[in-house]
Amino acid sequence: MSQQPQIGYDDTPLIPGWPYRVHDSKRPQPRVVTPGTASTQDAPGRVPSDAVVLFDGRNLSSWESMDGSPAKWKVDSGYMEVVPKTGNIRTRDPFGDCQLHVEWAEPAVVVGNSQGRGNSGVFLLGQYEIQVLDCYQNPTYADGTTGALYGQFPPLVNACRKPAEWQTYDIIWEGPRFDGDKLLRPAFVTVIQNGLVLHHHRELQGPTKHRQATQYTPHPAQGPLVLQDHGDLVRFRNIWYRPRTDYDQA
Repeated sequence: MSQQPQIGYDDTPLIPGWPYRVHDSKRPQPRVVTPGTASTQDAPGRVPSDAVVLFDGRNLSSWESMDGSPAKWKVDSGYMEVVPKTGNIRTRDPFGDCQLHVEWAEPAVVVGNSQGRGNSGVFLLGQYEIQVLDCYQNPTYADGTTGALYGQFPPLVNACRKPAEWQTYDIIWEGPRFDGDKLLRPAFVTVIQNGLVLHHHRELQGPTKHRQATQYTPHPAQGPLVLQDHGDLVRFRNIWYRPRTDYDQA
């Protein structure tokens, strides 16, 4: 009979702050997740095996208008598109800390400038906005440019592709925590656009606002994802998230 290979140690020092030893043979193994595939301009990629799909190009069954009525945006050829004046839409089910993937494209016909050109937004918990805007050769105020944490922090770089080309946001979200009225932990977010880091573990000052300073007020750890109707024909596809619930198992 062949001997089983040794996969760890039981006689090494304890890791400070953890119940495990260095190279501990009893430490839990990582969950097995099948990775997704990268999207192309022609087609969205396959999602990871543990992802919660919010939009797969077929319908808006996971979405609703802000008043709870059915979402009124257009669905066509694998994408959803803003229908101006129908209002923002939100996910029917709330969620919290996560890895979020969103793909979006600006209108092929360029109209307007600054904030009036391809404006939309991705709102975590319905109140923390990552700006969506056509900033390809289109300057605007820095904390309102594409990928900005709106009204708080500009992105590190302008990573915009040309209008009509599909772009990606990959977002790591850690929401704030409260104990009654006391803030225990602020929100932190990492944003990657088209493979380039825009924000790395950036601490937010509170919910994002227009022409106002901000501060935290208590709210639940979970909330809807909101996409903004700002009157421009912005498109979205391949929206999914992976819940982050296993910090203490690392």
